[in-house]
Amino acid sequence: MAIDPATAKLLAQAALKLASDEEARKRLLMIILTPLLCVVLILTAFVYILTHPLESLGEFFDSRAITEVERLQNDYGMYQYLAATNYESGITSYEGVIFTDGATPVVYYNQGDERYKDMPYGTDNIGGYGCGPTAMAMVVSSLTDKTVDPVEMAEWSYDNGYWAPGGGSYHSLIPGAAKAFGLQVEGCLAKEPQKIVDALSSGKLVVALMGKGHFTSSGHFIVLRGVTAGGKILVADPASKKRSEQEWDLSIILNEAHKSAEAGGPFWIISQ
Repeated sequence: MAIDPATAKLLAQAALKLASDEEARKRLLMIILTPLLCVVLILTAFVYILTHPLESLGEFFDSRAITEVERLQNDYGMYQYLAATNYESGITSYEGVIFTDGATPVVYYNQGDERYKDMPYGTDNIGGYGCGPTAMAMVVSSLTDKTVDPVEMAEWSYDNGYWAPGGGSYHSLIPGAAKAFGLQVEGCLAKEPQKIVDALSSGKLVVALMGKGHFTSSGHFIVLRGVTAGGKILVADPASKKRSEQEWDLSIILNEAHKSAEAGGPFWIISQ
């Protein structure tokens, strides 16, 4: 069947318009997607920087930039790491240690304990990355009738999605584990010091996420376990029995608490 010239012309114009519209749609789609992809890439890079050790970032940044990266990690990262060289010297086991000088006796665990340090936390190990599970093992073992050691808590954390690969634990581990083991938990900010003191005075425990300072050079979970008559804070530090036996000014705890804790932190008040 022959097509007359007028019809052929109309068909050709329609095809050209369709092709033109298709190209326009593609161009519009590219205009929309390009900035979105750029934002995703920037956010991905930012998260990577915040959650990976400085040693692994050295190939991408010079020394000056690494200093700025370290500052960002200290203020906003979730990276928690304890090098083997920072384990307490001369001590291999902390079995049977219980602190009784606070309102609540606290079963003490240390992530550098020879029984736990080389045990897995995801594909990491408890000694380097397990301050979160170790802190919660202390809390659960002290506030409930269950005895949960760091290995068991690390397995629970991993199974329930709280392990942060190469970065320790997601902050949500603290309220998540507390609730799962039948405990009450309430987030608390650094601007609420009296709330922390009152909680400790009444026998509650407080998990604190610390930033760079006396307790860590990166990020680190500790347990606040009591307050003295003179207002000093007692702690249970998963990385140091020595620091756990010291009395601390509340101002140090507040000033060195992590600046950008998630999940209601940097303090979590936990009770039966």
